Amino acid sequence: MGRTYFVEEAIGQYLSDLSTKLKPYVTGLLIGQCSPQRDYVIQAVRTPPKEEQKEDNISPSKLASIDEEWITTHASQVSRMLPGGLLVLGVFIIATPELSKDCQNALRKLIFSVEKSLTKRRLWKPAEEEVSERAALQICSATRKVVCRTYDVQDPKSSPKPADWKYQSALSASWLALNCTVNVNIHIPLLATSPNHDLEKNTKNGLNRWSKQIEDSVFLINGQIKDDDTELLEGQKKLRGNTQSSTQFSDVKVLTQLSQGSSHRSTATVQVCSGSINLKGAVKCRAYVHNNKPKVKEAIQALKRDIINTLSDRCEILFEDLIINEGPHKKSFEREYHVLPQRLFVPVAGSSVMLSDYKFGDEATGEIQERFVEMLDQCVQAEDIHIAEEINT
Repeated sequence: MGRTYFVEEAIGQYLSDLSTKLKPYVTGLLIGQCSPQRDYVIQAVRTPPKEEQKEDNISPSKLASIDEEWITTHASQVSRMLPGGLLVLGVFIIATPELSKDCQNALRKLIFSVEKSLTKRRLWKPAEEEVSERAALQICSATRKVVCRTYDVQDPKSSPKPADWKYQSALSASWLALNCTVNVNIHIPLLATSPNHDLEKNTKNGLNRWSKQIEDSVFLINGQIKDDDTELLEGQKKLRGNTQSSTQFSDVKVLTQLSQGSSHRSTATVQVCSGSINLKGAVKCRAYVHNNKPKVKEAIQALKRDIINTLSDRCEILFEDLIINEGPHKKSFEREYHVLPQRLFVPVAGSSVMLSDYKFGDEATGEIQERFVEMLDQCVQAEDIHIAEEINT
């Protein structure tokens, strides 16, 4: 049996609109959530056109000319805008009938390169039982025929399996949200032997150690420790007869272990350091889980990943910003303070889910709105942008 994808109804209209506007083909990403039984697609986002294509509204005529690097870069940018629980779970191509026979090869290549690029940036390891199949959706622009297949991204020789693609209204209108604030105080020593003070690399190593601490933390959901395999909603009243987008929020506290138990022998290492990086502040984290009897472990895993991603993504964004503004060769040994970008949330129409982004203090609202149009093909009203945090260093 292949996998089943339950898809937000509005996506059908979005893909249909794309197929009439853009010829001879258009590519894009599928965003949603995997669960052991079924997968959910809550957004489809076309690949943004390159500068030279914006003028003509036309893409190259052969699938061989698909720009793999452009699409994987887009996937990396989009994945930063996804809160815990959401991921890029596939790729689509809408093409004219003449190109249809080449579509599967193109989709296969894209799925593996997108996954490779996303995995490279992650600081967490996938769980053993994790769903590793990703969707390849092909739509004929003339007949509107939809073919959905999956590839197992853990297996480079994987052959395509058929999958069901089913539209459903108000699919994510009452998903569950988990919120928490994590106080961060990470001290990262810079070794004297470290060449050229490679701040980015050192920061990533420090975040790697910190992420293992988050993985081992204890999570209290609404003040209780719950067993991994219990249902998240056990003991809570269901919201009946209300299909309006109504989010059930759970408040989560994260307890990190201060020190390892007496059974672990601690060995101290003395290293010569020439400086250190300190990351301090309170970060707002959020994860969403489908409402089809989700398990506690699914919810906690989604939230852990959001905590780890939100900090590592911000550090990445800060380093990119420093390189753009100060050049890669700036070496400074004085004390410097940099403010990491703040997190903000933006609603998805017809859904209880919100997408995320980051803004620097001097960034105008218009720039955030432009980024949502470019990255997610979504117009955002200024009043819908919710800044979640105080300014942190």
